[in-house]
Amino acid sequence: MEAPCSPPTAGKFVVVGGGIAGVTCAEQLAINFPSEDILLITASPVIKAVTNFKQVSKVLEEFDVEEQPSTMLENRFPNIKVIESGVKQLKSKEHCVLTEDGNQHIYKKLCLCAGAKPKLICEGNPYVLGIRDTDSAQEFQKQLTKAKRIMIIGNGGIALELVYEIEGCEVIWVIKDKAIGNTFFDAGAAEFLTSKLIDEKPEAKIAQKRTRYTTEGRKKETQARANAGNVGSALGPDWHEGLDLKGTKEFSHKIHIETMCEVKKIYLQEEFRISEKKSLTFPRDHHDQSVTTDKEIWPVYVELTNEKIYGCDFIVSATGVTPNTEPFLCGNNFDVGEDGGLKVDDHMHTSLPDIYAAGDICTAAWHPSPVWQQMRLWTQARQMGWYAAKCMAAASVGESIDMDFSFELFAHVTKFFNYKVVLLGKYNAQGLGSNHELLLRCTKGQEYIKAVLQNGRMMGAVLIGETDLEETFENLILNQMNLSAYGEDLLDPNIDIEDYFD
Repeated sequence: MEAPCSPPTAGKFVVVGGGIAGVTCAEQLAINFPSEDILLITASPVIKAVTNFKQVSKVLEEFDVEEQPSTMLENRFPNIKVIESGVKQLKSKEHCVLTEDGNQHIYKKLCLCAGAKPKLICEGNPYVLGIRDTDSAQEFQKQLTKAKRIMIIGNGGIALELVYEIEGCEVIWVIKDKAIGNTFFDAGAAEFLTSKLIDEKPEAKIAQKRTRYTTEGRKKETQARANAGNVGSALGPDWHEGLDLKGTKEFSHKIHIETMCEVKKIYLQEEFRISEKKSLTFPRDHHDQSVTTDKEIWPVYVELTNEKIYGCDFIVSATGVTPNTEPFLCGNNFDVGEDGGLKVDDHMHTSLPDIYAAGDICTAAWHPSPVWQQMRLWTQARQMGWYAAKCMAAASVGESIDMDFSFELFAHVTKFFNYKVVLLGKYNAQGLGSNHELLLRCTKGQEYIKAVLQNGRMMGAVLIGETDLEETFENLILNQMNLSAYGEDLLDPNIDIEDYFD
């Protein structure tokens, strides 16, 4: 019989999860309470640390994400103790967390930052890979060296990155939307970027200067554990750097995009042979709607909802994530959002006393600013982890704090296809209905600028390329100035808009 948790007298600050949200939260708590022990419980032998942090503007931030052994975190913050174990159960009434290693930890305040796991298009198929963390990226690289053709399912950031980075392998890219990168762009921006896919890529990139820690040495013992629950933190913004994504063929890009469809059925080789269906060859050019039957025999075949069937070496499932709430729900009455995340209020507090949540595991259930939305991205994981620690600290000394400024305006900077991409506010006119207008400016191969306006006020923007407009646009969205008077001139390249609005 398990010993009951002792009464919560010796409680500490406990954080679960070694990704960006959890590590940021633990660091912040360690700074606020230098004489208290902060426990960080993580199932992985490496943690994710934010490095090279730069505040680009009021709300835009850039940083690198680096995998580090957890000892580095303990060296930086002597009061952080890392416990390398998964969570078995949460007993919220007793304020107690049971870990897989048989220990129990009493908390006075707990923050759940266990992230999310990839939504796989089907479970248990050896030819379907989900890419979400560094281990799955390495597995992917192993498979790719033998591959002649792969299929990528999904239209988010990871799918975009993969498609651009893969060389020497035919890629069939299946998306359910009309245009690529639907989460991030409209069709215009997609078109601007797609032309880049067809061009040859620039020569080898400059070598990465960051140190990378791999988990090779400790792989074996953790592999067994990891495969059970498939843990691992999400990938960093340039996770594919240092991976050699090259297939077997000697050409750069061969990409065919199947839009407006999803996977209907997956056949293994033998099942496909018995079905007597026919699969298609790789379409040779954009106009060629391939009707030729494929003579090659593939390990796996995919039937799409548009009735087409393609064979390939393996399938990459990059179809988003589901919050990793599993070990925490049993026996605890959490309010859970429609997307499966733990609902948190504007102080990152869940519906249970003394339990907070941050990052991909949580669902923002407060009434958001009109130009902010939750997206499961690095930047938000860092902001939420930081803010959750501030809220836990304030609550434990009986103070109240204001909502952090980073939740005033959605802002994200990333790189796609080697272009800098800045997303601000309701950059895709999310939730604005038909009552909005778009202003566009596009210079092929150089920049793409889109401003979203409603009632003369800027609500969002997409900036691709080196536009230098992010601060100006950020200010225009934050101060909600009426821009009707400027009309189309707002994006006229001959007018220096920064001078207007300084």
